Amino acid sequence: MITLKVNGKDYNVDVDPSTPILWVLRDALELTGTKFGCGMAQCGACTVHLNGDAVRSCITPVARAAGQEIKTIESLSEDAIGKRLQKAWIEEDVPQCGYCQSGQLMAAAVLLKAKPNPTDNDIDLGMSGNICRCGTYQRVRKAIHRAADMK
Repeated sequence: MITLKVNGKDYNVDVDPSTPILWVLRDALELTGTKFGCGMAQCGACTVHLNGDAVRSCITPVARAAGQEIKTIESLSEDAIGKRLQKAWIEEDVPQCGYCQSGQLMAAAVLLKAKPNPTDNDIDLGMSGNICRCGTYQRVRKAIHRAADMK
């Protein structure tokens, strides 16, 4: 049995300690906002926060998260940066197909916490591990700037 704190709630899960966090979130806890993309930590669709850091949940074993704080896209609106990002995402009409967006938003939240006034270069570097097959990168950048300006 592994105890996890996800979005402020404690859960006891009976899974193999090597199970990726992604599958515990989706299958055991039914939090399906975090997406499976590539399964190799290359695309960013599965990005969640572990103690405030962006991690790829598709390769991070659940044992690493025991006793740690996991935040998923379902909790993004609970903090000021998350609310600003969601508003900016809508205003800039960022999503096209939308599949990568939960990972994009989670990565953007970590970026804005580290760099409240990011440059284009900061955004490009901070978001470089998140792939969007629809090519919405310019809208993502505009939305991050907009969220930063909303303070």
